[in-house]
Amino acid sequence: MENNRNFFITIALSVLILSLWQYFYVLPHSEAQREAARIEEQRLAEQKKAAEAASPGGSETPVPQQGAIPNAPGTEGTTPAGREQAVASTKRVRIDTPSLEGSINLTGARLDDLKLKHYTLTVDKNSPEIELLNPAALPTGYYAEIGFVGSDKTGTVPGPETVWTFDGNATLTPATPVTLSFTNDKGLTFKRTFSVDSDYMFTVSDTVQNSGSTAVTLSNYGRVTRFDKPAVASIYVLHEGLIGVSGTEGLQEHTYSSVEEDKQYTPSKSTDGWLGITDKYWAVTLVPTEKQPFQPRYAYFEDGRPRYQADFLTDPITVDAGQSATVETEIFAGAKEVAKVNAYAEDRNIRLFDRLIDWGWFIWITKPMFYLIDTMYKFFGNFGLAILATTVVVKAVFYPLANKSYASMANMKKVQPKMLEIREKYADDKMKQQQAMMELYKTEKINPLAGCWPVALQIPVFFALYKVLYITIEMRHAPFFGWIQDLAAPDPTSIFNLFGLIPIALPDMLMIGVWPLIMGLTMFLQMRMNPTPPDPTQAMIFTWMPVVFTFMMAGFPAGLVIYWAWNNLLSIIQQGVIMKRQGAKIELWDNLVALFRKKPSPAE
Repeated sequence: MENNRNFFITIALSVLILSLWQYFYVLPHSEAQREAARIEEQRLAEQKKAAEAASPGGSETPVPQQGAIPNAPGTEGTTPAGREQAVASTKRVRIDTPSLEGSINLTGARLDDLKLKHYTLTVDKNSPEIELLNPAALPTGYYAEIGFVGSDKTGTVPGPETVWTFDGNATLTPATPVTLSFTNDKGLTFKRTFSVDSDYMFTVSDTVQNSGSTAVTLSNYGRVTRFDKPAVASIYVLHEGLIGVSGTEGLQEHTYSSVEEDKQYTPSKSTDGWLGITDKYWAVTLVPTEKQPFQPRYAYFEDGRPRYQADFLTDPITVDAGQSATVETEIFAGAKEVAKVNAYAEDRNIRLFDRLIDWGWFIWITKPMFYLIDTMYKFFGNFGLAILATTVVVKAVFYPLANKSYASMANMKKVQPKMLEIREKYADDKMKQQQAMMELYKTEKINPLAGCWPVALQIPVFFALYKVLYITIEMRHAPFFGWIQDLAAPDPTSIFNLFGLIPIALPDMLMIGVWPLIMGLTMFLQMRMNPTPPDPTQAMIFTWMPVVFTFMMAGFPAGLVIYWAWNNLLSIIQQGVIMKRQGAKIELWDNLVALFRKKPSPAE
C-alpha cells in the first residue's frame, strides 16, 4: 500500500537518526556523566580527608608586559593542595548570599572560591554543593579577575599579585558591599567596591584617584581563567566552552577543542557585550563597562599549565593629576536559570545575554517549548506532570492536521479493494498502474502522504523537548513520581535485573527501564491500529520497530521517554475516535489476535 510505504520510509529515517544519536552520543555520554560524577565525589571525599595543608608555591602570575593582559600561571598549582587548604592559604573576604557562599581572595582581589547553595552534585540529599570557582592552586582552578594594565608612569597597578586591604565590613552580602583599597608608589590610590545581588551577579566598581603631579594612562582588563575542562566532552546539541557577544560578530562560541587547536580568537573591538566560559548548567562571564571600548579575546595557553581564558582589555583611560576615574565591570557567576538570565539581559541591558543558554538554531521552537513546560510546572508543581500537560497542548495545536491525516488513512483503508484491483489489472505496466492510482486518489480525495504526517510531526517536537530537557537547569534533578528522581537522566531501572531485585551491575545497553517498556508497548499498540502490511519485509519492520525503539530510547532522559509514551497513548485514542467516525475498521484487536494465533504448518 502506498501509505504504508511512505509511513515506513519516515519510520526508517527516524530510526536511522535515533540509532546514530544513540550510538555516537547517548550511550557514551551517559556513561561519561556517571564516571564524571563518581570522580568528582571521590575528589571531594579525598579533600575532606586531607590532613596536611600544602601552600601553593611561587606567584600565580608574573608582572605582565606593558599593555598586555596577565595570562601566565607561573608556578602556582604545582604543589597539590586540598580545596580547603588552598582557600585558607590566603587572606580573604567572605561571601554569603541567599544563592552563593565562598570568598574573595585579597591577593588579586579575585573570585576564586564560590559554591552554589541551591545545587548539589547528585540527587542524594547529602551530596556536596556544586563548587563553581576554585583557587588556581588546584587542578580544577577556575576564577574571575579584574585588574589594570599600566605603564612606567603609573607604577605598579592592581593585578594578580596585588595584595589588597579591606576597609570596614569583611563579609559581602546583598545588603553590605565590601570595599578594598591599594595605593602604589606613584601616588595612585585604587578603591574597589564589590557588591552582589541575591542571585548570581557581582558588580565591581574601580575608582582610580591620581594624587600625583602628572596625568597617567592605564587600561582596565578582566579575565575568566580555567585550568581544566568538563569530564564529559561537548556535543553538537550543547555548547560548552568559551562564549561571548561583542561587536559586529555578535554571538561567539568556541569549544575547548577548537580553541586548543587555533590558540586564539580575537573579534573586533566593541562598546557593549559580554564574554566568559560556560558549562552545561553553570557559567562565569564578564560584562565590561559601556563607557569604554574594549578588545575581547578567547585564548588557550600552553606555557606552564595549560589553561583556557576569555578576557577583555579596554582602551586607555587617562586620569589627570588630582582627578579620579571610575570603571565598572559586572561578573555573572552561577546557575543558568532561564528567568534570571533573561532578567539580567533586560534589566541591565546586556546584549543577547539570554544566549548564555544554548537554545540552538531552532530557538523559535525550543524557547516556547520551555516556557510552555515552565508554565505548566507552575500550575502542577511537578515537571513530569508539566510534560504530560504540554503533550496534550501540542496534540491540540496539531489536531486539525492530524485529524485530516488520520481521516485520509481511514479513507485509504476503504479503497483498498479498488487499489488491489488496479495492481492486479496493471501488474505488468507500472506506468499505467501509477496513473490509475493517482486518478483514484483524486477521485476519492485521498492524500497518499497523509500517513507520514503524524510521525513526521513528532520529530521536531521530540528534538525540541530533548533540547529543553538537556540544556535547562530547571529540569536538572527534577523528580516525577516513584523511582524517577531526575527527569533529565535515563530511567534507572532495568528489566534485566528485575528492576533492582537482583543486585547486579548492567551495561548501559541493558538498562531497559519501566518507562522505556511502557513507551515500547504504546508504540506497538499504535502500529497495530493499522493493517499488517502484506509484504513480509514490511511486516517484519512492523513487528520489530517497537522493540528497536525501546532499546534506543532507554538511554534518553526519562522525561523524554515519558513524553513519547504519553504521546503514543493520546495518538491511539485520537486515531481510534477518528477512524470510528469515518466508518473505517480499527485493526487493533484483529492484529493482536492474529499475532498470537498459531500459524498453520505448510503440511496443513
